[in-house]
Amino acid sequence: MSLAVIIPTYHRPLGLKAALESVIMQTRQPDEIIIVDNSAEATARELVASYDHPGLTYVHEPRPGVAHARNAALAATDARYIAFLDDDEIASPNWLSALMKTADELRADIVFGPLSARADTGISGIRQHVLDRLYSRPGPADDMLLEKPYGCGNSLIDRARFDLGSTPFDTDLNETGGEDDAFFDDRMHDGARFAWSAKAHAVECVDPDRARWRYMLARSFAFGQGPSQTCARAPGNWGGVAFWMTVGLAQLAVFAPLALITSVFAPQKSAAFIDKSAQAVGKVFWFDGLAPRFYGQAS
Repeated sequence: MSLAVIIPTYHRPLGLKAALESVIMQTRQPDEIIIVDNSAEATARELVASYDHPGLTYVHEPRPGVAHARNAALAATDARYIAFLDDDEIASPNWLSALMKTADELRADIVFGPLSARADTGISGIRQHVLDRLYSRPGPADDMLLEKPYGCGNSLIDRARFDLGSTPFDTDLNETGGEDDAFFDDRMHDGARFAWSAKAHAVECVDPDRARWRYMLARSFAFGQGPSQTCARAPGNWGGVAFWMTVGLAQLAVFAPLALITSVFAPQKSAAFIDKSAQAVGKVFWFDGLAPRFYGQAS
């Protein structure tokens, strides 16, 4: 059973180096490692060329956008199993073996693993709690089947299970992100069997820019937009849009006051309410023109 690891990258040489070396050190070696450089200047080419590792492939995708990068990576390999690792993530040595074991034992089509956030700069208090909430993915303590998917970073896909076509990641989401949410939502409709691999651990390295309040709140807002936007894209599902907007208003009325109160007495609880308040605003103001642009040309 062939296995490829895909690492999309964009102007993150140190992050890419750490991610790539963590894959090279895996106890279960992949058959291929696909690095997709999404910078117009091909800034990662020299770094990748400095590694003499069997199965390592460099792909240059100059069209800006995270969906373009993921699609180019999938087009570059025929491997049955695809493991996704982002260029700001570092996999534990048993990461791949754990993902594959879970897929086999639970007969899962798609497997997700835990992420722990690690900030490059010292932060504390509520901001640290919000950062942990946004970038960590603790998940269940044991392997188990899941009803709903997580995000693309630290995931494994059995490609034989689906007809993905040539562009499975929606390029309309190149700048806003959420292409992985849409991808896994499509797989859910395909009847995918999702699972959690508790031992497939990876670290998410959060750079200073992504630890700023403005960025973190924008990320929460964008995440909150997801349900409303998904309904808006479905033909005629304006009832769903109205439902999620109503949910957002109700959540905002509850969580915003709780965020203010707990910020004084319980900072850790306050982080959850701040995150949920920003998501609630996103559910109400879901319009594409208000969607934060994190990737592609916008970056």
